[in-house]
Amino acid sequence: MIKTIIIGTGFGGLCLAAKLRERGDDNFIILEKASEVGGTWRENTYPGAECDIPSALYSYSFAPNPTWDFKWAKQPQILKYIQDFAENRDLLRHVKFNQNVISASYEAGQWTIKTANGESYQSQFFVSAIGQLHVPAIPNFKGKSVYKGASFHSAQWDHKVDLKGKAVGVIGVGASAAQLIPEVAKTAKTLTVYQRSPNWIINKGDRPYTRIEKWVARKTPSIARLYRFGIWCQGEFVIWPIIKGAKIRTKLAKMASQWEMKKYIKDPEMRAKLTPDYPIGAKRILFSDSYYPALARENVTLETQAISQITANGIETRDGKFHAHDVLIYATGFYSNPFLKEINVTGLMGRSLKEHWKDGAYAYLGVTTHGYPNMFMLYGPNTNTGHTSIVHKLEAQVQHILKLMDKAGEGTIEVKSTPEKAFNDNAQKRLSKLAWAKIDASWYKDGDRVTNNWPGSSTEFKRRLENPVFEHFDVSS
Repeated sequence: MIKTIIIGTGFGGLCLAAKLRERGDDNFIILEKASEVGGTWRENTYPGAECDIPSALYSYSFAPNPTWDFKWAKQPQILKYIQDFAENRDLLRHVKFNQNVISASYEAGQWTIKTANGESYQSQFFVSAIGQLHVPAIPNFKGKSVYKGASFHSAQWDHKVDLKGKAVGVIGVGASAAQLIPEVAKTAKTLTVYQRSPNWIINKGDRPYTRIEKWVARKTPSIARLYRFGIWCQGEFVIWPIIKGAKIRTKLAKMASQWEMKKYIKDPEMRAKLTPDYPIGAKRILFSDSYYPALARENVTLETQAISQITANGIETRDGKFHAHDVLIYATGFYSNPFLKEINVTGLMGRSLKEHWKDGAYAYLGVTTHGYPNMFMLYGPNTNTGHTSIVHKLEAQVQHILKLMDKAGEGTIEVKSTPEKAFNDNAQKRLSKLAWAKIDASWYKDGDRVTNNWPGSSTEFKRRLENPVFEHFDVSS
């Protein structure tokens, strides 16, 4: 029997695989729905796709890359980093490609994983590393099906569609939209940006790394580590306090956002439309050097009226105006809840995970949940971050999982219901006091509960996951 089955070849799945191999454990496989590794960086190929965390921190601490071209790496180079990592660590021989997992069931100490093409695998441990943001979400706009032009989601970019000289509509202004809109604006004849709710945006100060900087990073790893630590400190001691409501830092961040906007947006009415009415940090703070300059272009229009319907040739807004479009791009985000929605997971006594999480997903430290022995999650409920790199946090989760596996030995390990409930209750209490709770809806939330984000600092996250409290688990041989 296979010891460990991992689902997904993004940063999380490959990190766990690499650490298993470091321990001399080759008894694992990775099931990947696509034909190559890469996770979200394989899927998102839209123009302008890049990291929203400086790349020195958005990479494994144990596999630094001294050849990043930009401070904020672009999608092709991030994907290459992941691909090279998988090849250099000899992980590809463990990957079974084109295996879309549809179910995972537990019985008598064994997980059975089934895929859409009829394959079935058995293992002792089952690890979901499929992430939180990978299922594209497109609102069911009235008339969407009658539209005759080209249309696609940002995560399913149709590169055969030439935007040059076209009238383009981009629906949504989230993280992906903030990256693709400046690029589309350079090509399209006209671009209409449909905004439901604006974002707090701060200049990122992106630039290419010089040859000297790359040489120093390659020849002096200690300096590269210090630089990485400095980036981590910015998130931990500047952005995280803003999310907690620190008044001075919050005021300075708002001033920085407004100053950047005023540099490019001269119309006071437009600036008002671009200024959020919710606390900074309630949604992820976006970093961009090019978003406001793009909106200031003569060929770009900001539309804040709600979409009434989509017609055969464009969009009609609630004020009755019609906007003709040759191409529609849905930058409308992803389904973040419910977690693991595309896989039918059943645990003890055949209990469905969907039923278990009917009131919102939760998990002890974001990794384990009662009733599902030997099942672990990477980037599970309440592990997301609004201020630092998820890769940094994935490494802590991987080390936590390895320690739980060691404790289980040849048997099983399952978190007890009482400590899981206590953790969840405490997390929600703490989350209710943070900026994320001070907005009616965001992808961080499922109803009134913040289901996606960690309630504390990344320092606390790392400390708690490094030191498992084994008394909170049932272990059987």
